[in-house]
Amino acid sequence: MGKRIFYFLLSNILVLLTISIIFSVLPIGNYITSDGINFGALLLVSAIIGFTGSFISLAMSRWMAKKMMGVYVIDPSGPMNDYEKAVVEKVHRLSRAAGLMHMPEVGIYQSKEVNAFATGPSKKRSLVAVSTGLLQEMDDDAVEGVIAHEVAHVANGDMVTMTLLQGIVNTFVVFLARIVAFAVSRFVKEELAPIVHFIAVIVFQIVFSILGSLVVFAYSRHREFHADKGGADLAGKDKMRHALESLKAYTSRIKGEEQTAISTLKINNKRKSSLFSTHPDLDERISRLV
Repeated sequence: MGKRIFYFLLSNILVLLTISIIFSVLPIGNYITSDGINFGALLLVSAIIGFTGSFISLAMSRWMAKKMMGVYVIDPSGPMNDYEKAVVEKVHRLSRAAGLMHMPEVGIYQSKEVNAFATGPSKKRSLVAVSTGLLQEMDDDAVEGVIAHEVAHVANGDMVTMTLLQGIVNTFVVFLARIVAFAVSRFVKEELAPIVHFIAVIVFQIVFSILGSLVVFAYSRHREFHADKGGADLAGKDKMRHALESLKAYTSRIKGEEQTAISTLKINNKRKSSLFSTHPDLDERISRLV
C-alpha cells in the first residue's frame, strides 16, 4: 500500500499546484477585495481546487502506478507462465471471495524488493500488482496473504475514502496558504505585492501539503489494520499472519539503505518516527490478528 499512497500524494501535489496556478493566472475565483479577504469566497475556491485536485489524482492513480513502476499487466486470456498463472488465480479467487463484481487488473513488475500494491479509481477499475522479488522471496502461503491484503484494500474502497479525505485536506491547504500569502504580501511594496503573493501561495501550499500528508499517513496506518483483517477473512488468519511474519523475517535480513525500499505491508519497521510512515509497526499488526 505504501507505493500507491506515495504516487497518489505526489500526483495530488502536482495537480493541486497546476490548478492553483491556473486559478491565480486567470481572472477567476477572486477572493481579495478592497477590504481584504472574502473568506466565504476563498473557502469556496479552496474547496473547488482541493477536491478537483484530489479526484484528478484518483483518476490518474492506476495509470501513474503502471508507468512509474513499469507494471506488466497480465492478460488472463493470453499465454501465461507459471508465476503469472498463480498470481492471476489468487487475485481472481480472492476478489470473488471479497464480493468484487469486476476482477482487478493483475500485474507484475521487475524489482528485487518484496513489494505489492493495489490502486485504481474504483472497484471496477482497480489494479493489484506484485514484484518479482515478492514471488521469489516468499512462499505460496505468504504470497496469498499479501495478495489478500491488497484485495481487501480494493474491496474496502480505501482509495476512494482516501480521496475524500485528501480533498478535505487540500481545501484547508489551499485556504491557509492563501491567507498566509496575503499576509506576507502586505509587507512589501504595493507594486510587488501580486508577485510576492503568487510565489508565497506556491511555497506555502507545498509546505502545508507536506504537513497535511501527515493526516493521510495517519489514516493509512489505521486502514492497514482493516486490510489485515480483511486479508485474514479472505485467505485465512494463518496465511495473513504468515505473510506478516515472513515480511518481518525479510526486513531483519536487510541492512541500511535497502530497508527504505520496502513498502509491501510495512515500509520500514525501524524508522525512529512513525509520523511519516504509511504502515504501523509489524509486531502490532501481528498481535492484532491473534
